Amino acid sequence: MRPGQVAEAAGVGRETLRYYERRGLIAPAARTLGGHRLYPAEAVDRLRAIKAAQRLGFSLDEIAALTGRRRGPDGGLQHGARVKLDQVKARIAELEAVAALLEEALTAGCDDLETCAHTPACPLPFPGAAAPTRADRG
Repeated sequence: MRPGQVAEAAGVGRETLRYYERRGLIAPAARTLGGHRLYPAEAVDRLRAIKAAQRLGFSLDEIAALTGRRRGPDGGLQHGARVKLDQVKARIAELEAVAALLEEALTAGCDDLETCAHTPACPLPFPGAAAPTRADRG
């Protein structure tokens, strides 16, 4: 398949296809006698798998490790998925903490960030904000 056909079938741009080839995520294309690149049909499946992994939050380096092109001792989908799942759960916990603080700010009636930061009832995390410094006092 020609690069444009592969890119269209996989839903990526031609530059993305070339970039993934340079990164070693897909095998280098064969060349015709005229120098045109030709990819096997399997390249489409490979590109779709790469894009699916990206939607799950994997970086291109992580995808390379998962797919075996640069698989290290801890490579493979099982290990990679466990690590990514732990990262996602940690991020969810961080976002839930932020959501809780925002709900507290709404409940406390915080309307002005600077004013709220200097009141004891302010739930927002402003270390040392409630105690004015010498510079604050003039």
